[in-house]
Amino acid sequence: MKWFHKLERKLGRYAIRNLMTYIVVLNAVVFALTILVPQSNLYEKFALFPGRVLQGEVWRLITFLFLPPSVSQSLWIIVTLYFYYMVGSNLENQWGSFRFNLYYLIGVLSTIAASFIGFALTGYGDISTEHLNLSLFLAFAFLFPNFELLLFFILPIKVKYIAWFNWAFIALSVIINPLPMKLAALASVVNFFVFFGSDLITTLKLRRQTYKNRKRFRNAFKNNRR
Repeated sequence: MKWFHKLERKLGRYAIRNLMTYIVVLNAVVFALTILVPQSNLYEKFALFPGRVLQGEVWRLITFLFLPPSVSQSLWIIVTLYFYYMVGSNLENQWGSFRFNLYYLIGVLSTIAASFIGFALTGYGDISTEHLNLSLFLAFAFLFPNFELLLFFILPIKVKYIAWFNWAFIALSVIINPLPMKLAALASVVNFFVFFGSDLITTLKLRRQTYKNRKRFRNAFKNNRR
C-alpha cells in the first residue's frame, strides 16, 4: 500500500487519536439526551437525510455518526457501545491512529455516497451507521480471527464465525432489500476491500496453487501405484 504510506507522511499529523472513544461517548450522550429529554428529537435532527442536507442542513453529514442504535434498553446500548469501542480501539492499536482514521473515513464517505445515490434514484436515502460499524467488525475479525466473544454472555465463539454470518447478512441485503439498503450494504465493504483486497487476492492465489499442488501430487501418487 504505497499510496497509504505517502498519505501518512503528508497527513499523519492530522489524525485524531482515540477516534472511537469520541464516537462512542457522543453516541452515549445522544442516547441519554433522547431518554431524558425526549422532546429534543435528536434522531430526527441528526439523521442523514439527503434532502435536508441539500436544503442546507449540512451538519447531518457528521451528526448521523453520533446516533446510537434506536433501541430503548440501556443495557443493550451499553453492551453495543462497549463492543464498538473494543473493536475500534483494537484496530487503532494494531494500525495506528492515521490508518484507523482513514479506514473509518472511507466508510463514512461510502455511506454518504450510498445515501445520496439512493435518494437520487428512489427519493429515499436515510441510512444509519449500522453497516458502517459492521465494516469495523469485519476488519477486526480479519485481523483477529480467533478472538473469542461470549455469545449471550455465556457461549464463547470466535469472531471469524460471526464475520461469516455478517458476510451472509450483507449478501442477503444486496439480494432482497430495496435499493437504498443494497447500496448501504455495498458501501459497508468498500473500506474493507480497499484495505484488504490485495491480501484476499494473494490468499486466494495461494489456496488455488495449494489445491493444484495437492491434486498434482494425488494424481502422481495414483499413477505410481498402477
